[in-house]
Amino acid sequence: MFKKQILALGLTGLAAMASSAQAEEFMDDRFYIAPFASYLHTGGDRDGKDGWGAGGAIGKIINEYFNVELRGFWQNYSANSGVGHTDLTGGTVDLQYFLMRDTFSPYVVAAAGGVNTSARSPGASNSYADFIFETGLGTTVELADNFLLRGDVRYRLTAPVGNYAPNNDVLNDMVVNLGFVIPFGDKPKPQLEPVAAAPVDECSTRDTDHDGVNDCDDKCPGTASGTKVDDQGCPIRIELKGVNFKYNSAELTPTAMAILDGVAEELMSFPEKKDIEVAGHTSTEGTAAYNMKLSQHRSQSVADYLKRRGVTNSLHPKGYGEEYPLVSPDKTEAERSKNRRVELIWMGD
Repeated sequence: MFKKQILALGLTGLAAMASSAQAEEFMDDRFYIAPFASYLHTGGDRDGKDGWGAGGAIGKIINEYFNVELRGFWQNYSANSGVGHTDLTGGTVDLQYFLMRDTFSPYVVAAAGGVNTSARSPGASNSYADFIFETGLGTTVELADNFLLRGDVRYRLTAPVGNYAPNNDVLNDMVVNLGFVIPFGDKPKPQLEPVAAAPVDECSTRDTDHDGVNDCDDKCPGTASGTKVDDQGCPIRIELKGVNFKYNSAELTPTAMAILDGVAEELMSFPEKKDIEVAGHTSTEGTAAYNMKLSQHRSQSVADYLKRRGVTNSLHPKGYGEEYPLVSPDKTEAERSKNRRVELIWMGD
């Protein structure tokens, strides 16, 4: 009775695991063959000695969790009296549930089928058919993609068909199987996720500081807006637009000082520390000598202010008066305002 309960619990557990197993994509779905040898430990009702046998199976991997097999077997044992022996020839349909799939893969198995029992003794023989049910535990050990060792231990319940079995008894045996599994075909390999190509640095299409030189070729990134640069993006000249002075004076206006505050911050953050000429220019109003002196004072005023704001470049103030006008002649106020200007000119090595 106790062994029957074990069988029932094993079958119930397998069914529960089957219902709870989630279907997942599994690459390997090959067919295979599985020859094996058996050791039969006979139950007490058989009144027989332990025996040996062999068999084979053809099976298929269903998914990550399940295999199904058709198995055939032959087993033989002798009577305890030493007179006569019995052959068991049968087959089962097996369902295996794998707890994991790896080099070492444990599984639970449940099987159902039939067996023909042929008992022979001197001068007499008897044959009859029975139902058999098996449940047990086993494992496979993968030695190669197409070769696995396999072993399991099963409890077998043999139930008579009709009244043909002696004493019409339910028989209980233990079977130990040891063999190997040979899958057909190559083992599918896991699909590797494609390695994303390293992003191509599209620096040739970028101009972060908007100086007209792409980021690949720009040797002096971060130049201030409006700066004239060379072919490597390094500053050459910048006009300090909006840097104005009080009338006929070198005194900076509040607006001019606010602009120079921003210029100072950019010069301090910019890694290029070459000497800079602070060039002052005037319009043509007044005499040339007066304008020359006024432009010198104004360039000096800008240089001094930038120094006070923390600029570390060496600044060289220089007045050019009205010698290099942007607009000539400057007859209107709009034209004259263009010529009144201060420029920063980066000096060569």
